[in-house]
Parts: sequence; structure tokens; C-alpha cells
Amino acid sequence: MQLYQLEDIISLNDWNLVFQNKRFLYFMYRFSFFFLAFFLVHFSFAQDKQYKVGCIGFYNFENLFDTTDDPDINDEEFLPTGGKQWTKERYNEKLGQLAKVVSSLGTELSPDGAAILGVAEIENKKVLEDFAKTKAVADRNYQVVHYDSPDKRGIDVALLYQPKYFEVTNSKAIPLIMHDKDGERKFTRDILLVSGNFDGEPIHVLVNHWSSRRGGAKATAKYRNKGADICKAVTDSLVAINPNAKVFVMGDLNDDPTSPSVKKHLEAQRYKKAVKEGGFYNPWENYYRKGIGTLAYRDAWSLFDQIIVSEGAIDKSVGGYQFYKAQIFNEKYLVNKSGQFKGYPFRTFVGNTYQGGYSDHFPVYMFLVKEI
Repeated sequence: MQLYQLEDIISLNDWNLVFQNKRFLYFMYRFSFFFLAFFLVHFSFAQDKQYKVGCIGFYNFENLFDTTDDPDINDEEFLPTGGKQWTKERYNEKLGQLAKVVSSLGTELSPDGAAILGVAEIENKKVLEDFAKTKAVADRNYQVVHYDSPDKRGIDVALLYQPKYFEVTNSKAIPLIMHDKDGERKFTRDILLVSGNFDGEPIHVLVNHWSSRRGGAKATAKYRNKGADICKAVTDSLVAINPNAKVFVMGDLNDDPTSPSVKKHLEAQRYKKAVKEGGFYNPWENYYRKGIGTLAYRDAWSLFDQIIVSEGAIDKSVGGYQFYKAQIFNEKYLVNKSGQFKGYPFRTFVGNTYQGGYSDHFPVYMFLVKEI
């Protein structure tokens, strides 16, 4: 019987398809593959090689507001008396919908799903604490790293993590200070930096939600370029301390993998072999060039939701956890089945009309593997 190494298995099949296929048991038998669901996941492709697998992800929660008026932010439309008639019932349904998605994210290889999940478009820490208590994910004991940002709409980024897999050692909000053509400050989301130990191994996560394209993609590009510049500078400083630092830049970038912010300012590369010392690899560019995205607008797909990895996470000589595979979670139930937006992500609202969906973005996630 022929034995397969990790690289061979990757080329044989798409893991998502493998685990959804009714012939999975036959696959297991033919290729002598098994997994053990303790701690993370152990893979055994040969008697002398085993791998742990961990999952990290990002999801734009699309306007997860509570139903309480906060006088310091513009949350009026998301109140029971607001334009969207945002009631407790709708809020709880939204939490349940999001939890359904997160509960399945990455479970094809890691039974506990995402050990780390960056999120965007959340009003405050409380909505994530409510989310973490939702039945579908309550047993994961998700903890929250969150700072209020100066965004005028009151939406922030944050990080959810499972403490049995990830230990936070440091975190801070990095202001994204920008000014418009009149010299007025343009308030937007801060960048969240979280450092910690992923199964005992130091990693760093930068959670982003860069400025929107409202006003035109070209006219607003400088704001997203600034976000990329900050992420690059932070990463450079981390790499200066540790040349093998593993940094994950994730978020709703409001730009595609081929946009200047990602390609020129962050210098994220499509191919691993093109990544320079201290540089970035972007596994999402291949998806985008095939016309696959995470959100749709005017019948065109964009891939704004990305997780970009530093050289330390793709250099096998470094050891420890390494990038394995990137996935877009676009299950059929997340897709609008009819109407004007058929085929688009099934969102919570269209205008002020309640749809009862999930989000206008698909979540993304990736697997990291470590030989043991």
C-alpha cells in the first residue's frame, strides 16, 4: 500500500469535498488515513509522521448591534423604534444564525472549529459575549478581545478565541488616523493587534476593517493604503525582533487581493516562492483570479475578506505551525436562493426589509499544521 505525505494529500482532493462526500469511508480505507479528535487534531499519513491541525478564521458579522440606544454612536436605525425595527427577537435570531455558521467553520479538519476568529461590524463587547453564549457555540467558551473604536457608526473589530487553544499575552488598538481633502480627520475602525500563544507557539494577529469604497474605489484608495502601511510597519517591527515571527493580517479589507493596498503596500504575493524575507503570502489571490469571492455587488464578485500570512508561517525550516490550506465558507444555506439578489450571500436586511439571513459576506478560514 502506498503511503502519502501531507503535500500529496493536498493535491489528491479538496478537503471540503472529501468530508462532505458519502464515499469518505472508502477514502479513509484506501489511503490509510485517520484522525484523532483530541486537543487539536492529529493526522497520521505514515507511521513516522503525525500532524496537529488548527483553524483560524475571519467573519464580517454585518451590523451586529444590540437593541439598546448608545448616545455616543449612530445606532438609531438598529433600535426597536428605528428604521430596521431591530427587536430582541431579531437580535436573538441574528445571533443564532451567526453561531450556526461559526459552529461549522473548519470542522471538517478540526472538530472544535476556529480556535481564533476575527470579526468585524460589531457594536460592542456585549454583543460578542451574547454570541458566545449562543447554544451552537457555547461549549467552545469563546473569549473576547475588543476595544471601542472612533468609527462614527460605532462598529468595531474584535477577536474571539478558545482559551484551551490560544492564550492572549498582549493586545492593543492601533488608531488608523487619516484626513480628508479638507484636513478633517476621517474616523474609521482601529486595527486590533493581538499577540499570544497558539498551542504554546507565539503568533500575532492583526484584525482589520479598512475604509469603505464609498465615494469611489480610486478616490478612497489612499485610506486603505494607509491601513496596509500600518500592518506592514507593525509586521516589520515584529520581524525585527524575531525574523521567524508568524503574523496573520486578517479582515474585511474593502479591497481585493490584486488591489494596490494588498499588492503594493502590504506586498502580499500570490505564490509562496515569490515571498521575500519578512514578506507576506496571500492564498486568496488564486481564488479571486478564478472569479470566486466573499461578497457580491452589481453582479460582480469581490474578495475583500482575507487572511494574509507572513513568511514565518510558510517557511518549513522555521518549524511549528505552518499554513496548510485556505477556504471560503460558502455553503448553500448562506446563498440567497431567489429574487433580485439570487446567488448573493444571504444577508440580514436588504435596505430596511428584514430577510432573516446571515451576513452580506462569506467567512474565510485557514488551517495551520504542525508535524509532531
